[in-house]
Amino acid sequence: MIYPFSSRMGRRNFLLTVSTIISLTLAKQASRRALAHPKFSDYPFSLGVASGDPTSDSVVLWTRLISDSVTETMPIADDLIVSWQIAADPKMRNLVSSGTTIASPELAHSVHVVVEGLSSDRAYWYQFKVGNELSPIGRTRTLPDPTVSPYALKFAFVSCQNYEQGYFNPYRHLADEDLDFVIHLGDYIYEYAANTSRGFPRQHPAVECSDLATYRQRYSLYKRDRDLQAAHAAFPFICTWDDHEVENDYANTESENFEAKQTFLQRRMAAYQAYYEHLPLRPFSRPQGASMQLYRRFQFGNLAQFYLLDGRQYRSDQAGDDNGEGGGQVIDRNCPELNNPNRSLLGKEQEQWLFQALKTSETHWNVIAQPYLVSQLKQPSAEAVRVWTDGWDGYPVSRQRLLEFLHWEKIANPIFIGGDIHSFWVSDLKRDFDNPESEIVASEFVTSSISSLGVPYEQFLSYLSVNPHIKFFESRQRGYVKCTCNQQQWTSELKCVDTVETPQSQINTLASYWVENGKKGTQLSP
Repeated sequence: MIYPFSSRMGRRNFLLTVSTIISLTLAKQASRRALAHPKFSDYPFSLGVASGDPTSDSVVLWTRLISDSVTETMPIADDLIVSWQIAADPKMRNLVSSGTTIASPELAHSVHVVVEGLSSDRAYWYQFKVGNELSPIGRTRTLPDPTVSPYALKFAFVSCQNYEQGYFNPYRHLADEDLDFVIHLGDYIYEYAANTSRGFPRQHPAVECSDLATYRQRYSLYKRDRDLQAAHAAFPFICTWDDHEVENDYANTESENFEAKQTFLQRRMAAYQAYYEHLPLRPFSRPQGASMQLYRRFQFGNLAQFYLLDGRQYRSDQAGDDNGEGGGQVIDRNCPELNNPNRSLLGKEQEQWLFQALKTSETHWNVIAQPYLVSQLKQPSAEAVRVWTDGWDGYPVSRQRLLEFLHWEKIANPIFIGGDIHSFWVSDLKRDFDNPESEIVASEFVTSSISSLGVPYEQFLSYLSVNPHIKFFESRQRGYVKCTCNQQQWTSELKCVDTVETPQSQINTLASYWVENGKKGTQLSP
């Protein structure tokens, strides 16, 4: 576990603090009763159900009990006994496993049940019960055993769902797909206060999230969305975060607004806890103070290995903030700070973990799942060629280390997937982006947002002439990317809806690109 705290606190003192908190929590729970038959004023499963982090023999089942629809809380201070069942059929008749767990107020009455001993590569259905109330039935799926050769893999990846800026229509269509799992690449919520001047389709609460209560309320608002619930109930989700789960453009312990470090860490601690409480994550990801273990990997038979990265918790501060502005900025690409070799987007330990995991991989495809556009995106202006500092362009030495590693270690079929930029992108990742003849190292696919507004289309379209490694760009549509692969070929379909301004929409495929096993570079499907 990495603890990115200030030196004044130190790892030992932090661990002692966490140990004290856990001891006090356990003592409090021991003196408290657990209710088996509580009474609710509202339906307690109104946030739906979810599953996630699948392996070949296990999966996490999630729900959060909530009763008061006004305060978005459970007005019961006791532990609640929650029963769960998992079955081999959608009518829940052929039970495979069952048990009980405790929903405690310390975790907002959320539960994270790790069901083990399951068969590989098959669908299961699950349901919760508390008192006399039954949850909706969810569907999940285990991964193939690492030693087998699956015929094919099908998954989708998504990011950036701003509740105010549109309805979550893409999720309704995604729920109808035939998929093994879904990867969420961050911005699951937006922390902003309500924007009443833009005429958005929906509205956030009036205040910006800053403490545990307001982050919990924001997740409750998002989780009540029926389309999001449908997607979670249809497939296991594998999730990482970006910035808006805490604060726009934060970097490690640095606030965009130059908030005092210890004050910001209190906010980050609250945000991380709320994130864990509302997603189907394994117990090892439960936050310890303001730190949370999120990067991890998943293997789909011998076909593909996925490396899920954390792009926020360990990064160096963005370059160019000595002008009084925090967070990401568009600055001259020749800024000396950008090329400081000590700066990193992933942090030293996560970067070394990734290199070691890639080096030992024996799968046909290696998928690096992270929140951002990896390709260089030069933005020429009259004064200089500029780059955006919050993504990989803000950490060019860190990016080059990764691309050089992939090249020299001859990693099989590396594929990058990303989000964050609210637009679709397809790119060839090169050792030298400034040389059109440079060798291609990997392929990249970036999804548009679920609902968040896109970047200015005409402005970004004008940049493509000086970025010839970029094969496709579209920022006017919202959607997701569906990927299919076998041992011979990888295909990515860019799926978009016609609107998120109303709850009704149609879905279509904007474009489709493929990569051949053993050959670098993306090709447009006919």
